[in-house]
Amino acid sequence: MSTHDYLRQRFFPHMWCPGCGHGTVLNSLLRAVEQLGMSKNEIVMASGIGCSSRISGYVDFHTLHTLHGRALAFATGVKLSKPELNVIVPMGDGDALAIGGNHFIHACRRNIDITAIVMNNRIYGMTGGQFSPMSGVGINATTAPFSNIDREFDVVKMATAAGATFVARSTTFHAQQATDLIKQAILHEGFSVVEILSQCPTHFGRKNKLGAAADMMQHYKDITVPIGSSKKKDNPDLIERGIFVQEEAPEYCREYDKIIEQAMKG
Repeated sequence: MSTHDYLRQRFFPHMWCPGCGHGTVLNSLLRAVEQLGMSKNEIVMASGIGCSSRISGYVDFHTLHTLHGRALAFATGVKLSKPELNVIVPMGDGDALAIGGNHFIHACRRNIDITAIVMNNRIYGMTGGQFSPMSGVGINATTAPFSNIDREFDVVKMATAAGATFVARSTTFHAQQATDLIKQAILHEGFSVVEILSQCPTHFGRKNKLGAAADMMQHYKDITVPIGSSKKKDNPDLIERGIFVQEEAPEYCREYDKIIEQAMKG
């Protein structure tokens, strides 16, 4: 199958703004699925609300377009009822760690076999450019016209601390790396988090004078380095890319099956 076979082409052209990084993330995801040789029937995608969540409408998988911040709760139900399926959850930064923060933490803690892709564009893009939990201090937004004073979450640190057994980060500039990380996340048996820095030129870029989409992608190249790079020692503000956590731990569905088996024996 080609990447086109995984798309609902009747819903194109898509609704994302010109230059939005989410289209690149969709590309990386489709290439990962294609390279793994996965059948459309073995994939379920659950999404919430937001620009990132529209991905579920464009892919020809089993899909659920659910409530804002609740996609992981729906995905957990799907995985427990059909553990043989591969469940993928695309989320935005607000969807994942604002209203959805509690679900995110406990999905990590349970180590249920779900792949969460967090598209971090540091803004609420769909609803008008409000600041998000990942915007950071000094960032301008429609709800922070004189700059934001809230410190941002670090997705990697949050996921690691909460117990996710696969945690990785890439950017839309590094699309091939993103594809590789998504592949490994899907194959990993446990809760996987892949953060992808994704540009929003319409709101974040415009409000913060970061230029066009290409300029923002170049910025990702400039401010990120592979894990362990010597450049990080000279400039601690650089953001690392790669796999931060990859470990084996009891997977939730398998452990739940043991409880059922024990209960059936009386």
